[in-house]
Amino acid sequence: MPPASPYRITPARVLRSEWHKLLSLRSTWITVVLAVVMVLGVGLVMGGTYTSGGGDSDVDTVVLTLYGSMLAQLFLVVLGILMTAGEYATGTIRSSLTAVPARLPVLWAKAAVFAATAFTAMFATGLVTFAGAQAFLHDTDQAASLTDPGVLRAVAGNALALTLMGLLALGLGALLRSVPGAIGAFIAGVVILPEILGMLPYDLVERAIQYFPTQAAGALGSATPVPGTAAPGPALLALSLWTGTTLGAAAVALKHRDV
Repeated sequence: MPPASPYRITPARVLRSEWHKLLSLRSTWITVVLAVVMVLGVGLVMGGTYTSGGGDSDVDTVVLTLYGSMLAQLFLVVLGILMTAGEYATGTIRSSLTAVPARLPVLWAKAAVFAATAFTAMFATGLVTFAGAQAFLHDTDQAASLTDPGVLRAVAGNALALTLMGLLALGLGALLRSVPGAIGAFIAGVVILPEILGMLPYDLVERAIQYFPTQAAGALGSATPVPGTAAPGPALLALSLWTGTTLGAAAVALKHRDV
């Protein structure tokens, strides 16, 4: 029996390849750093300028301190799309799929690498931002601690929501194979569509919108219940289903379409 080839394709090697690919791209560092700066910068500004008794006194403390997450989401969405659609734009996807003929391990490795990077960066940033903002808020009506009920869960939930939204964008990039097309689809379908549907005077539509990606993500990042949003558990399930469905559709397209 001939010896096993040292160049066999294994999940670990595909994962390592995608990891090196992600770290070697300048766009990765730019988007991740900008996402971190948005969360940290806006959080410190919110903490430093806040005064008790103002118009934000009823805002959840975690939402207030991590307000920059809405801007960070844009950068993580772009990063997710670039990881998939960006390779189609440059043509490097041909090399990746030639090296891994099964194709699907490439998509799963990209998703895993993105998820690990995004969640780690955003969770660590959330902890630092919350602590930094509380240095200014300790003597206000927004004073809180990570040990308070729901606070640590909300900080972790915020990081998880950002990660899932980025993975949804990654799936759109793989499905549409176009950076502008995926960005446009994300803005139209995830950001704008719920706002348009919210104008309809139907209770059923209003309840359904609570489980759309953006609204579900918002529910995960709050330490206290937010009126008009789903509970954290159902919100996480809904956001996971949106992301999983998009990645599943991308997997089917990747398996059956030509490059």
